[in-house]
Amino acid sequence: MPAPAKSAFTPFADDAAVQTLGDLTLENGTTRIALHGSLDFARDRESLERARALATTLTAIVTALEDEADLPERAEEARGATTEVKNPFG
Repeated sequence: MPAPAKSAFTPFADDAAVQTLGDLTLENGTTRIALHGSLDFARDRESLERARALATTLTAIVTALEDEADLPERAEEARGATTEVKNPFG
């Protein structure tokens, strides 16, 4: 059985990379990686390839986390800057 292809998704490398598998989207970030959507697997070759791609990406994420020297118990919640805007309807 051939090994799964190497993922081009490098976990925590940037705030722009996105990987899509079926209806599942993985959004890269330097502090967090977000998964959105769903992914179905049937008993077919296409599902096998999607499963391999997902396993490769998840393994890369686990490896990146394991390689962190000083990993905190829990990361702080990311809070972006907010700006108040005038209500256009009021």
